[in-house]
Amino acid sequence: MISIETKNLTKKFKEKTVVNGIELRINEGELFALLGTNGAGKTTTIKMLSTLILPTDGEIKINGLDIIKDRQKIKEIINVSPQETAIAPNLSVKENLEFMAGVYQIPNKEEKINELVKMFKLEEVLNQKAKTLSGGWQRKVSIAIALINEPKILFLDEPTLGLDVIARKELWNVIEKLKGKITIILTTHYMEEAESLSDIIGIMAKGNLVDVGTAKELIKRAGTKNFEDAFVKIATGGEL
Repeated sequence: MISIETKNLTKKFKEKTVVNGIELRINEGELFALLGTNGAGKTTTIKMLSTLILPTDGEIKINGLDIIKDRQKIKEIINVSPQETAIAPNLSVKENLEFMAGVYQIPNKEEKINELVKMFKLEEVLNQKAKTLSGGWQRKVSIAIALINEPKILFLDEPTLGLDVIARKELWNVIEKLKGKITIILTTHYMEEAESLSDIIGIMAKGNLVDVGTAKELIKRAGTKNFEDAFVKIATGGEL
């Protein structure tokens, strides 16, 4: 089944075209990494795919639902873990989870919270106020909150930005456990993260989706020895 499909996806702000006619297909259960330099259009693309803004032109289908006609239904099956950690700082970890479970009216609230606590190994910080947690713990809690409504599609925007090496690896392990169970769209500036976690990678440049493939396919097509060099070559149109 196709989770996300776009046709001629375009976004203009006044006269400036930020996303230029993207054709994209993401299969159910895939982890798709969308990469690009600053200003490439990936953030705008993610905002359109996650219903935050509407396209100027083109189509988006999410699990067969139309982004304009079925916007509310789509919101019920997706969630976003934004770059800015989305947790209430003065609530404990448990209170954050309970609050969001209430917002989404989760019927089996305690069961779902216990499942997420185990998945993210939150037992030792469960009663701590969120603002006292390290950056790595805050990111884990933020992603746990984004999973509270059991979304079919999860958007992870720079999930490990600013984390130390150990915290980043721990979060990679969590993301690995989610692979195949739900569709994940990941944005990151860490090339090793995209290469390690993704099933498929899309590279954007100047509003265009310039290449899509596995890390190995992109390295082969670029004729480089590693993925970072392949990304640079593809994103800059052949310059290394």
